[in-house]
Parts: sequence; C-alpha cells; structure tokens
Amino acid sequence: MTDDAAAADPPEPREVGDVELLALIDRLAALLERSDLAELEVESGGTGLILRKPVALIPLAPTTTAAPMAGLIPETPVTGEPSTAGRDPGAIAPPSIKAPLTGIFYASPAPGTAPYVQVGGEVAVGQIIGLIEAMKLFNEIKSDLAGRVTRVVPDSGALVKAKQPLIEVEPL
Repeated sequence: MTDDAAAADPPEPREVGDVELLALIDRLAALLERSDLAELEVESGGTGLILRKPVALIPLAPTTTAAPMAGLIPETPVTGEPSTAGRDPGAIAPPSIKAPLTGIFYASPAPGTAPYVQVGGEVAVGQIIGLIEAMKLFNEIKSDLAGRVTRVVPDSGALVKAKQPLIEVEPL
C-alpha cells in the first residue's frame, strides 16, 4: 500500500466504542433505507446524528429544459436558508406547541370523545393537548405554553413529524 492510498482511506477504528458506534450507524442507515422516511435524526446525551437518503439531498430539477437567457433571471446567492420571496417579511410564525416526536396525532383520548383542546379555548402549561402514537405507544403531549388556542394544526389521526407545530397559541 502506498502513502497516497493510506492517506485516502479513513483510519480503522481502534477502540471498542468506535466499533459499536459504527455498527449502530450502519443499523440506523439500514433502517432508514427500509423506511419511507427521507431523514432520520437521533440524539443521545450531547451527541446528535442526522442520516439522510440521497434523494433528500438532491434539489428538485427545474421542469423546463430550456436554459434561461442571461440577464432575464436575477441570480440569487445560495445561502441554505429558505426563500422569503412572496412572503410577508413582517410575518413570523405564531407561538406553537410542537410535536416532540414523530407519530400519529390524536386530539382526543378516545374515538367519539371531546378533544383535549379546542380553538378559542384556553390551555395551561402542563395541560395535555393530545396524544402521539409512536411504536404502538401512546404518548401524552403536554403544553409548554399558556394562552388561548388559535389553531389546531393537524387533524386527529394525521401523521406528524417531530418539531411540527400541533397547536398555535395566543399568549394571554
């Protein structure tokens, strides 16, 4: 093996912890490939890992094949931030209670019963606002805000993703 080949290959893991971590990453990557998810985010302690399918990294191709004429379309720098074109620059997202995990959202404790919260009703910190079913477990979602409910974002029975707004709240 030449010095150039040795420099191109990553060093072999030397410690048991490194080997276990790499094996865990391989298992998570295989899980991601078998799922319909485009991204998998794992956090433990102070360490986080985000795995993405290659499809999630490729930007959507334009639908036209003709090249734009120079000077007709202004060039905008790519910053990694979402475009703000067409949005009200003064509008910001209202305060909301976000899903702590991905799963199926249920607005009431059982089918046919009253929802935990309704638009126009008040919510207190620590109050249950819904359930999220993940891996056959029902997780109570509690409010971290107090105020008046202005919008219940997902329908009951809908799939929600982690950090997706569930309930928009107007502080009192």
